[in-house]
Amino acid sequence: MHPSTAAAPAAAVPPRGGRWLRRILIALAILIVAVVLIVLFFPWDVLRGPINRYVSEKTGRRFEITRHLDVKPGLRTARITLDGVEFDNPRWARDPLLVGADKAEIDIRIWPLLRKQVDIPRLMLSAPRIGLQMEEDGRKTWALEKGDDGEAGRGSTPRIGVLQVDGGHLDFLAKHLGVDMRVDFAFDTQKGDMPLSYQMKGRYQSQPLSAQGRTGNVLLLTQAGVPPFPFEIHATAGGTRLDASGSMAALTELDGVDAKVRLKGRNLGDLYRLIGVALPDTSPYQVEGRLLKTGNTWQAQKLSGKLGLSDIGGEMQFEKGASRPKLSGKLSSKVMDMDDLGPLIGLPPTERSAKAVDGVEAPVTLEKTRRRGADVRVLPTAPLDFERLRAMDADVRYTAERIRNVREVPLQRGSVQVALNDGVLALKPLDLGVAGGSIQGAVRIDGSRNPADIRMALDVKALQLNQLIPKVESTKSSLGRLDGRINLAGQGTSVANWLGAASGDVAAMTGRGQFSNLLLEIAGLDGGEVLEFLLRGDKNVRMRCAALAFDVNKGVMNGRTLIFDTDDTLFTATGQASLKDETLDFVIRPQPKDKSILSLRTPLTVRGHFGDPRPGVEAAPLVARGVAALALGAINPLLALAATVETGPGEDADCAGALAEARRPESSEAAKAAERAKAVRR
Repeated sequence: MHPSTAAAPAAAVPPRGGRWLRRILIALAILIVAVVLIVLFFPWDVLRGPINRYVSEKTGRRFEITRHLDVKPGLRTARITLDGVEFDNPRWARDPLLVGADKAEIDIRIWPLLRKQVDIPRLMLSAPRIGLQMEEDGRKTWALEKGDDGEAGRGSTPRIGVLQVDGGHLDFLAKHLGVDMRVDFAFDTQKGDMPLSYQMKGRYQSQPLSAQGRTGNVLLLTQAGVPPFPFEIHATAGGTRLDASGSMAALTELDGVDAKVRLKGRNLGDLYRLIGVALPDTSPYQVEGRLLKTGNTWQAQKLSGKLGLSDIGGEMQFEKGASRPKLSGKLSSKVMDMDDLGPLIGLPPTERSAKAVDGVEAPVTLEKTRRRGADVRVLPTAPLDFERLRAMDADVRYTAERIRNVREVPLQRGSVQVALNDGVLALKPLDLGVAGGSIQGAVRIDGSRNPADIRMALDVKALQLNQLIPKVESTKSSLGRLDGRINLAGQGTSVANWLGAASGDVAAMTGRGQFSNLLLEIAGLDGGEVLEFLLRGDKNVRMRCAALAFDVNKGVMNGRTLIFDTDDTLFTATGQASLKDETLDFVIRPQPKDKSILSLRTPLTVRGHFGDPRPGVEAAPLVARGVAALALGAINPLLALAATVETGPGEDADCAGALAEARRPESSEAAKAAERAKAVRR
């Protein structure tokens, strides 16, 4: 057979199963294309009515797309365009609309919807009218689903990433937080990277609030994976003024903040009501620096400014993530003015410190308060703020390199570690440079109870008396060094009523030194010695010792050892001071150690109020000497001098015994309180 006539091989025939698979794939592809075409060209607006009814039923409030609906679906995200939209608030809300807008574009993720989660990475609103409100019981107008009780405003809330607006306004009300604000937006493309400006007015934390500023038209409500948006704000709330500019990554949590900030106001303590940071009361202040926030941590870096007449600088950190917020940092002053210490212990600022910051309304001052007679007490009566003590923890170090305007108390420097833990405030260690020496120790205030348990334990070391008593220093006398202690414990709600109920002991002691004899003779009413020194000149006498020691029992300071001994005169005193009533009642008895004429020596008295002490003399001995002088003078004028002759019965004091007695409390109550106070140092 010829090869050309051979039968051709049969064509390959696909298996039956393979033909069916190919047909299924083709059909599936056609179906997908058809579905895509239907979706792309589907007249979505015909669903506007059903969608309005469905959303209204699901949320329990009216929802209406007023003009047109369009949808552009994607594999993960769909874009929904609403031409005109109105969405009502729940019936309990003040504003009728949650949101109304001329136009809205909503990007919504598809797959989270299967888990009944509304995730909106982008929301654009044209000329919106937004009414937000939240109640103390947890209801929120932006909670879209009904709660378990069927009431609107208790269900889940949508997660929104980027919000874009081009005008309109927003109202926000939260009565239980003292917040009621309205924000008006305006959009201008000619304003660069911050085309959106806003005006804010209302109340925040029950204080008047006004603000204005600019920002980018893309507002990041939550972290959306895009660059932070810029912002600028100038705000006034109550007596506090804030100016800031920078960027922010998430508006709802104020996250990713990086801004330059300037803050000024009447009192740093006002910030507790505004931002929840419990700072002490201060004179008017002005500070600026860089503010950062990442997660739950705020940082204030490169702080500089002033509190009243004192400069202030350093760095602070505030963490809110733990069970209790915590403030930590280091602050310092190159020069601290004494007038600025008053508000820290409950006194109003002085007129000097109240006027130290320009542009801040001056608060009521110490001078005005006293002129009005509203507070005749010397000790601070302002109550401790227990709410602030319990609001957070703290660990802050403060150092003042130099202290000025010290008046009667020559403070030179100071440092303190402030620790606040679970309502217990501790100033430990406390170190003050005073008159060439130091006062060191600790103060503890247990604010977890009311009244607070307050303890103070201070050691006085090597204070130079010629610096401590400027009038004596001016006589060029050389005095010794002063040592002592203050140990007090008790309960109270202010400095005044704590001291009025405190027990413990107070002591001050000094050894040998030099003192002006002229001052001693004047104090002892020794006219002969004064006349001699005026003719021949003053001279110093040796001071053998001095000791002032008090047992303090429930606010009453009873003199235990009160002596001042020199080679010329021994002064002893008896009496008490009431910290509760702020009164003095002391009798000082001079006992001369030499003979003199023209002496009218008589016990001296110090009585009156802390704010108005009244030195004087006991009249009876003076009257007796005066009567004797008149009687003798009637016989012979020269005999009248006999009544003024001083025989000098005074003897040297037992300095060793007196100082030893001053070092130990006598009453059991004072001793126990002193031991409780000293425990804060350990």
